[in-house]
Amino acid sequence: MDIQLPKRIDGNEAVVLHDVHQMTVIGANGAGKTRFSRMLMQSCGNRAFAISALKAIFPRPERSAMPASIDRLYDAASAQSHFMRDDAPTEFDRLMFILFHDEFLDMLRYKSAVLAGENATVPRTKLDVVARRWEEVFPKNHLLRESGRLLFSNDSGDEPFAALRLSDGEKAVLYYIGAVLYAPENAVIFVDDPESFLHHSIMQALWNVIESMRTDCTFIYNTHDVEFASSRIDNVCVWVRNFDAVAGAWDYEVVDKMSTEFSDQLVLDLLGSRKPVLFVEGDETHSLDSRFYPLIFTEYTVKPLGSCNKVIESTRSFSDLRSFHHLDSHGIVDRDRREDKEVQYLRDKNIFVPNVAEIENIFMLEGIMRTVALRRKRNPDTVFFAVRDAVIAMFRQQLKQQALQHVRHRVKRKVEVRIDRRFQNISALEEHMTDLVNEIDPRGMYEAICRRFHEYVQTNDYAGVLKVFNEKSMLGESGVARLCNFRSKDDYIEFVLNLLKEDGKDALRIRTAVKHCFGIE
Repeated sequence: MDIQLPKRIDGNEAVVLHDVHQMTVIGANGAGKTRFSRMLMQSCGNRAFAISALKAIFPRPERSAMPASIDRLYDAASAQSHFMRDDAPTEFDRLMFILFHDEFLDMLRYKSAVLAGENATVPRTKLDVVARRWEEVFPKNHLLRESGRLLFSNDSGDEPFAALRLSDGEKAVLYYIGAVLYAPENAVIFVDDPESFLHHSIMQALWNVIESMRTDCTFIYNTHDVEFASSRIDNVCVWVRNFDAVAGAWDYEVVDKMSTEFSDQLVLDLLGSRKPVLFVEGDETHSLDSRFYPLIFTEYTVKPLGSCNKVIESTRSFSDLRSFHHLDSHGIVDRDRREDKEVQYLRDKNIFVPNVAEIENIFMLEGIMRTVALRRKRNPDTVFFAVRDAVIAMFRQQLKQQALQHVRHRVKRKVEVRIDRRFQNISALEEHMTDLVNEIDPRGMYEAICRRFHEYVQTNDYAGVLKVFNEKSMLGESGVARLCNFRSKDDYIEFVLNLLKEDGKDALRIRTAVKHCFGIE
């Protein structure tokens, strides 16, 4: 089916999509996504059929004015029937009445045919289809027809109950399965927020089933759910960026081919936000990065990508695609054992790098510890100097091992650069590698790093130590949690996160300290 998209802000000819079976309209709140879908409905005329569980299961004073709708079908059925009530409070209730009304008429026709001596078979009604499909989604639940009413039961052994006792999710599934059966032939079915009330474990399978029930129809989804949008097969995604109410036109992009650098889900996730993008290390649920950085860089959409290399590569790739998506993008990686030249190179490539070795060290910044100490009614000087002395003492004990790790990192980087040359033959490569140790001089490098580290210890340079000290246990062993009257370092971290969520003066102090650590003023 061909779909005519609305007028464009840039004055270019409106897009026509050919042979569309599924379409997803996605965009940030306030971008004009709902108006965009309404305009699509108008262009479809009598073929448009709109459904929304979010609107259907709650009472609403207005009825749908669309020629094809559950409300219109209910009004027509109740006007012709002497046994059907005409005051059902919700669209969900009206659908249930229509299903039962049609069931009754089908049974009457079947009985009349049998009494007339015709070779009639028991009809397969719409209610039969709904019951079977609904019970496939909820195997322990059953839809019953009893004494002229629709009742429900489950395997718990309780007495059958009315639809009023169904959960919102159960009602939503029942509504969607039943409603699509009443869409006109070859309709364009508009689904608003198809993920509402539905658990992710059933959402994708449910809509696959519903689409299979109406293969003659085109489904257009208006959604905020990235996982759902990326789960649609043969899907065309339209990203709505903005709406000009005066011109009655939209800034939108048809996203039917994603960059090979990104998964569909990642791109759609980022397109759904109008904020600039910030890629970070770690995962969505377990990493400290994904919990901490969104509270610091509130002006960004933060997306965890896993490894440091993935962050660097994705930031570069997303920046290369800026002419397509118009979103600014940055990344954050731990400093680890990088030299100042490496750090500056990454910063020039839109990668934020902190002036501490790793994210745990950020929680030991002087500004953060003093803020927490004051909030916990502790002396900030006592807390800071005790933690400083403890950290420097730990660093002194591990100084040579830490220096060796820094040398290892630098040698690895230098070898990668030196070997990445063109050699005429194997002899040239062998000769080059023979001279490599003397050329890199790891011992000289080690002695220079040790001298610098000793200087940090002798001058009590706490900031210098945080910059080079990679030690996961440091936060716990520094005593900062005990000094601030916490049971553990995890409690200390949670307190910092909660201060950021409060978004008050303490949050401002913490954000200022962290951004200063990244060289951002």
